[in-house]
Amino acid sequence: MGDEGTTTDGRRVRGQRRRAQIIEATLTVVRRDGAAGVTHRAVAKEAGITTSLTTYYFATLDDLLVAALTEVADTYTDHIRRIMDTSDDPVRDFAALVAASAGEGRERALAERELSTLAARRPALRPVARRWRERVADLARLRTSDPRAVEVFVAIAEGLCAAILLDEGRADPEHVRAVLERALVER
Repeated sequence: MGDEGTTTDGRRVRGQRRRAQIIEATLTVVRRDGAAGVTHRAVAKEAGITTSLTTYYFATLDDLLVAALTEVADTYTDHIRRIMDTSDDPVRDFAALVAASAGEGRERALAERELSTLAARRPALRPVARRWRERVADLARLRTSDPRAVEVFVAIAEGLCAAILLDEGRADPEHVRAVLERALVER
């Protein structure tokens, strides 16, 4: 009886690892080729597995894209949540996170931006894509109860992220912070 539970747990762990491998391969394809390059075949090739395995874990392309976007969104929103929970200056630390899109966070930020843009066309992706906006709004609400200021803060954060990715240079966290702070002024 104990062996059956161990076998089931082992299969579950292998299945979770395989899903994670497929999701990471999907993100690699998105980073390299954009969301339009994501096919079950391209992801399988990137992961070094058969196409039938990708379709076993993710029956449709939307399932695969939702899983990839969820991975990116969860990582980013978890980081924002940690900033909100632990920082003595959440706007400063959020500005540093946004500015990191110009450096070590660039590839992930590009993949997230690509998948978020795709969500405008694919309804299945929208709920996950909205998580980032909701978490950024939560961060703004730490400093203001003005709904318009929160909306402006979110819009500016999105615009800054896009601008940083377009400029491909280093982003100054202090400049990002100053722009974000300006959004928090009560209207």
